[in-house]
This record gives sequence, structure tokens and C-alpha cells, in this order.
Amino acid sequence: MWRYREMLPIFDGEAPVTLGEGFTPLFHARTLGARLGLERVYVKDESLNPTNSFKARGQSTAITRARALGATTVSVPSAGNAGNAMAAYAARAGLAAQVFLPRDVKAPFVKECRLYGANVTLVDGLITDAGRVAAERGASLGWYDVSTLKEPYRIEGKKTLAYEIAEQMDWTYPDWILYPTGGGTGMVGMWKAFEELERIGWVRPQRRPRMVSVQAEGCAPIVRAFQEGADRAAPWLDASTVADGLRVPRAIGDFLILRAVRESGGTALTVSDGSMIDGMLAIGSSEGISAAPEGGATFAALAQLVERGLVAPSDSVVLFNTGGALKYLDLVPQAAG
Repeated sequence: MWRYREMLPIFDGEAPVTLGEGFTPLFHARTLGARLGLERVYVKDESLNPTNSFKARGQSTAITRARALGATTVSVPSAGNAGNAMAAYAARAGLAAQVFLPRDVKAPFVKECRLYGANVTLVDGLITDAGRVAAERGASLGWYDVSTLKEPYRIEGKKTLAYEIAEQMDWTYPDWILYPTGGGTGMVGMWKAFEELERIGWVRPQRRPRMVSVQAEGCAPIVRAFQEGADRAAPWLDASTVADGLRVPRAIGDFLILRAVRESGGTALTVSDGSMIDGMLAIGSSEGISAAPEGGATFAALAQLVERGLVAPSDSVVLFNTGGALKYLDLVPQAAG
């Protein structure tokens, strides 16, 4: 990721806090695409990042700046993956880490945070409740808050997703990008990056990808706001889904996500938990890629777009697999017999 350091928040003489994140593969998923009659389906496999998810990108930049600014303790509320990544990068930087997780989060997320030496606090409720408790506890103690869009640096790491896709596609854009949306910083970061890529001359101005925000039926504040024509998303009550990363009832950057979707000519849609699981199994069995349900959600969403006639057989489509299946193996069905 730091191959793009001139476009990232780091100054001469500073060294990044890195675990080798970024430049993940962009697989041409021919077998997967053929199931939908598409020729150019690609999977951006973020499961191969440190700590098994795309969250490594944002935490690398956030912890790099936190250390440079003199922080000694960093704090984050998380649905799982962000906490794992923050804990790992804090350990790498020699900083104390405080992670706040929903009490019902899957055990692997809790154990991985503790593996990296983080102090874990389990909170009744959702990530929004974890965020409230983290802010209340850390404010008087001077903790450096690296939660989504509470600081400006995580989004800088996430924008490298677009830099990499452009480079891996020979400095062109795909027609479509399908992105599983919880907090949505990846969507916002990529939309920012397209502007940068064109301004510095790496990509000639052209039609940008249609951005598709994919959410769970049981937690879809962005989709509802998109369908209602609203600029902000009202909090989603009683959020529930098997995909921990999509169980985000309110995104801080909701207006930025909606702006990216609309300005790109994209859309926002929901998928069921069952179709997410089917999607992760399809990605795994067709391409050998370890996909979390969030990744499976993008394939389920693509099937909807094809059925509606919105995606042409020759269109190029990038599906984001934002994390691996290892923390979700309980969702994989037992073999018959």
C-alpha cells in the first residue's frame, strides 16, 4: 500500500507502521462470472491483508499518524475486523490499544484482539453503543480515537483500493464496483481517489465506475435513504445480520456514501442473509477465494443487477471481498452424510 506514499499522510523522514498491507490480488473470476453470463467479473480479495481484512489499510495510516502525533493509547469501537486491525498495528507501533466490541460479536474477533495485546471491552448493543462507551471512557484519559471518520487518516488508507484497481486494470476503471457497506469509508475513499488519479494524470478523465452500495436486509440505512432520495440516513432500529461488518445502524459518513453512489450513476440494494451465505460459498467453490459473508453479499447483489438487466454481459465488474471466511466458519454448512 505504501507504494503510493506520496499520496498518503506521511512526511519525509517518517516511517509507516506497516505489516505488509495492500496490493491485494484482483482475480479475474471467470467461473463465477459464467454463472451469471458475464465475461469480466473480478474479485478484489482483501482477505489476504494482515488480520484477514481490508481494515488493515485504514489502520496502517491511522496508527502511523497517531504515533507521529505522540499518542500513547489508541481506542476504537468495532464490529470486529477494525478492532483486530487496530490492535495489530498498535502492537507494531508500541501503543496501548483499547477495543470496544458488541457483546455478541463472534469469539474469533475477541480472541484476535487479545492476541495482539489489546484490552477488550464488551458492550451491550451494537457498534454505535460501543462507540458511545468508548468515547465516554476515553475522553478524560486522552485516548486517540481512531473510529470511522472521527479522524482523517483511515480514509486515506482505504482510498488505495481505487489506486490499486486502476493500476491492476492498466490505468482504466471498471464499469461497476460492488461494495459491502457498513461504515462505508472504503466507498468514500475510492470516490476521493478517482478525483486524485485524474488530477495527477495517472488516469485520463473518463466515466467513473458505477458504485453500488450493498447492505443486509436486516440493516440497510443507506439503501433506505437512497430509495427515499434523502441526503442523510436515519438510524436503523433492531439491526440484525450474520455479517458483523454490515451490522452498522448508522454510518457517520452517510451523506458522503450517498453522494458517491448518486454521482456515479450507481445504486444501493439489499441482500438476504441466506443469499450472502450462498454467495460466499459460490465465491469459494468457483474461485478458491476465502470470502466472508460481506464478500458473498456482493455476488448476491450482482445477481440482482443482472436479473434487472442493468449489467451487460461485456461490462467489467469488481466485487469486493472485504474479509476472509475463517472468522465465519460457523456459517459453512456441514457436509451431507
